[in-house]
Formats: sequence, structure tokens, C-alpha cells
Amino acid sequence: MNNPEEKISFHGRRLLSRRNFLGQAGLSLGALSLSQLLAKDEGMFGKAPIRPDIDPNNPYTPRGAHFDVPAKQVLVIYCPGAVSHVDTFDYKPALIKMHGQKPPNIPAVTFEGPTGNIAKPFWDFKPRGQTGKMVSDLLPNLAEQVDDFCFIHSLTTQTSAHPQGENFMNTGFTMEGFPSFGAWCTYALGSENEELPAFVAINDPRGLARSGKNNFGNGFLPAAFQGTDFNAKNPPSNLVRPEGLSASDDKSTVDLLQRLNAGHLEQFPGDADLAARIASYELAGKMQTSIPEIMGIENEPGSIHKEYGTDQGSDLKREYAKNCILARRLVEKGVRVVQLFNGSDPSGGNGITNWDSHANIADTHAMQAEIMDQPTAALINDLKRRGLLDQTLVVWCTEFGRMPFLQGNGTGRDHNPDAFTCFMTGAGVKKGFSYGESDEFGFKAAVNPTTVYDFNATLLHLMGLDHERLSFYHNGIERRLTNVHGHVVKDVLA
Repeated sequence: MNNPEEKISFHGRRLLSRRNFLGQAGLSLGALSLSQLLAKDEGMFGKAPIRPDIDPNNPYTPRGAHFDVPAKQVLVIYCPGAVSHVDTFDYKPALIKMHGQKPPNIPAVTFEGPTGNIAKPFWDFKPRGQTGKMVSDLLPNLAEQVDDFCFIHSLTTQTSAHPQGENFMNTGFTMEGFPSFGAWCTYALGSENEELPAFVAINDPRGLARSGKNNFGNGFLPAAFQGTDFNAKNPPSNLVRPEGLSASDDKSTVDLLQRLNAGHLEQFPGDADLAARIASYELAGKMQTSIPEIMGIENEPGSIHKEYGTDQGSDLKREYAKNCILARRLVEKGVRVVQLFNGSDPSGGNGITNWDSHANIADTHAMQAEIMDQPTAALINDLKRRGLLDQTLVVWCTEFGRMPFLQGNGTGRDHNPDAFTCFMTGAGVKKGFSYGESDEFGFKAAVNPTTVYDFNATLLHLMGLDHERLSFYHNGIERRLTNVHGHVVKDVLA
């Protein structure tokens, strides 16, 4: 009982042997060396992360892309509510042939209840442009531009619910709390304009989309990279100089604050949050002069107002048209990311405040198209005319599609996560090109199915960013927009 070895386990006694100790140590050192060698092998552990070198004092300083591409800016036109692909850009003659019938393998129940019969498109399709692309009469102005568009007809998503669908399309995750595409771009690239936000979200005249500010939020990225939201009707708050305060007094106040902030920062040189907060205040000061200029839409010539439609149609169309002019002005000023929303309503739209046409699709989709079509087409044409498409990627998207058959009510189409259409135009993408196909009914992606991960990977690639290497270390995980998925759709690259 007094023998010390009796109190030590069998494995412990083995370590007391000099021969076993040296053997174990040798193997351990070899394993450590092997792990270091394997870590350098991208095929084993993936690509090494690339994190931008960000100066907290100047978080928007322009930064180089991972590789050279023509696109320096991006404009995302987002249509909440799910635009019906089979009534707009995805022509399916089988729907006309099978109209009023219920073919086999159609589910009895979808997202909102029992299914009805196959329904032909509610608008006629016609060949457009030199490419002869079939587009419906619902969007006659955008139809004229199809020779410049690159369509993806085989998109799929993970959800058929709007909040999660918006999250997934705009942040890469169905859950909340993740950075938006725009935040990732400005985190990686900064901005060329020092007097305007790097990322602007132009909300619909009717308000925020279903997932709210999560669509343009910064998530766990530094707060400097969240989108600044305003529109033509509602400029950023708290920028107007108070009555009774002269311009010179205002400038003197700003100068004093800058000196005080600089002195405070000298005392805490390593405080990145403090530096970012001061940088945001300084940007707000610059915006007191830059925002009134950028908001001066009334100074645009009458021909521009007529082209966009600010003087015709419904009040909603006029306000959206002004938002489109604002988007062009922001792109023209070098804002890195502009996100333009066409549709709103956090509590559901039912085709009235967005594209969610569960009933009376013939009327509700027509109402949304009247708002969206002419101003959006004018925006794209205006960017092209001014040469801005040479360096700007334009993306038109929605969260999922709609079913080729009607709902039980006989007048609307339900959500379809298994096939939908988006398009791109501008810097870096092919013109007059269509990628992928849905099946004969537009029910499921059939040729080259493309996930939202693939879509976002491609958008980042077009901005000169490697989606597998652009990351941010958060809670023990190297996070990225595409999670651990996604492949660049190289066939759409110019």
C-alpha cells in the first residue's frame, strides 16, 4: 500500500517509462508538424480566409478586390412578395396546353392550402429584341431591354416563407442576425465616396419589406457597414440645421467636436468601437451638405421625369419613380452598394403592398407591375446611357417564385421555392443570355439547378470577391455570406 506506483493508473505508469515517454512525444510532435503542413493545403482544409485591413478611424476607405473585375458598384432591385416567374420571364407553353387540368404529381396542398388546376399565364408572351426572348405583356418596358439581360431561370431556395426567404436571399441565412450582401461588399471594399454612406437602402414608398432592416443590416460585422435607409420622400433624419443656428456657427460646432473627438481617441488608440462611432459622426456631418444635393431630384430635367414616370400613373408609381432617380444619382456619386426595394409590408401584402398574389393575381400583379416596370426600365436605360453600366452590376431579384397552378380560391398562385427567375445586367455579365431551365410547367428547376448560395457566390465574384475567402471570425466560426456552400455560376460571366 506504501508503493507510490499502486496509486497511479496503468496509462500513468506507462508514461513513467522513458522509452514510452519519448515515443509518445515524438509522435505528438510529428502530428503537430503534419497538421501545419496540411493546413497549407487548400484541398484539405479549404482556402485561407481573406479579411480586409480596415482602419477603424476610416472604415470606408477604398480597399482592393481579391481579383480584377469591371464591376466596382452594385445596384440591387429587390421585389418582396415573390414575383410570378411563369407570368413574367419564364415562358411555359405547357401551361397553355394543360390549362384547367390537374396533371399527376401535383401536390394536394402547398404553403397556403389546397391546390387548384394548372393556369396559363395571365398575360400573353411575345418574342422580344434580337434574341427573341419570350417575355409577357405584364412588363412591356423591361421586355424591350432583354438583349442586355442575363437571366437565371433555375433558382431554388430553402424556404417558402417570406421573412425567411428575404433573409436567405439578402443575407445567405434563413435566420436573422447575419450580415446582408451589401454589408459584406462594403466590409470588403469600402467606398469611393467620402461624403455619402457606402451602402444605401432605398425603401419602398409604402415602408419596409417583410424582414425589415435585416435585409440591409450589418449582423455581426462592425456597425459601420450596415445600410443607411432613406428614400426620395424621407431623407435621413436629424441632418437639418436647427433654426436660429447659422451655417458658420454650425461649422464652428462641428470643428470643435472634431477636435474633442480626436483628443478622446488619442487617449484610447486601440478602441475600434470608439473610432467607428467617431467616423460615423463625421460622415453624418459631411452628409449635412451632400444629402440635400443628392436629394435634389426636382432639379432633374423634364425629360428625365417623363422617362421615369414621376408625372404619371398612380401616386405609388410616382414615388417609386423618384426612388429610381435617387438610385441613379447615388450610383453616379460612387456609392458602393445601392439596394432599391419595390414592395413592402412587414405583416403581409396579399398582392396589395407587395408581389404576394395569393388572390386576384390578374389585378394585384398588374398593380405592382404598373409601379415597377417603367421606372425600373428607365433606371437601367439611364445607367446605360451615362456609361455607368460599364462599372455597375445591376441585379433584379425576388425571394422565390409562384406555382404554375392556382390555389383553391381559383384566382391566385401560391409560393414556389423550387423554381424562380432573377436577372442581372451591366458590368461582368453576358448580354441576351439565359441560364438554366425549370421543368415544362415551371414547377421545379430542371436544368442547372442554382441555389441562392450559388447566386450570392456569383454576385460576390462579379464584385471581385472570393466567396470562400471573404470571412469574419464570429463566435468561433469563420462566417461567410455563403456559409459552407455555393459555386460561382461561371457560364453567366462575360
